[in-house]
Amino acid sequence: MRTYKRNSPHAAARIVAISLLADGHLGSEEIAALERLQLSQRLGMSADEFEKVIHELCEDLMTTPHLNWGDTCRPNSEIMRHVIGELADARLRSEVMSLCQTAVHADNHVSAGESAFLLALSHAWQLPAGIAPAHSRQVAVPATCR
Repeated sequence: MRTYKRNSPHAAARIVAISLLADGHLGSEEIAALERLQLSQRLGMSADEFEKVIHELCEDLMTTPHLNWGDTCRPNSEIMRHVIGELADARLRSEVMSLCQTAVHADNHVSAGESAFLLALSHAWQLPAGIAPAHSRQVAVPATCR
């Protein structure tokens, strides 16, 4: 998994990208909800840069033999601790948590993967998770990453 500069827009964007993919697919409702909130401007990057971060996340998952979707989203994994740890700024953490919550709730369904991801963020950053009970289901590799 590539590393981004600590507290950078790209590090923040990757966390939001993981929240978009945490249910196993990238939904148009999620993207539209984040666009309405002006995701790119809030993170200090262009829409193209955000799209590139999503593609880089998918590339990392496809090109690193020991990584897979389940490992990346497992809340207590070394990878997740590293990714979450790239954000230390309290204001940026709060902003990213808000964006992740919006993405997760956009389709009116919170999956087990989404719930686990928000809980991991909330525990690591000591912020409210703001999630509804998760529906139990297996998290698959997103089609956008195949």
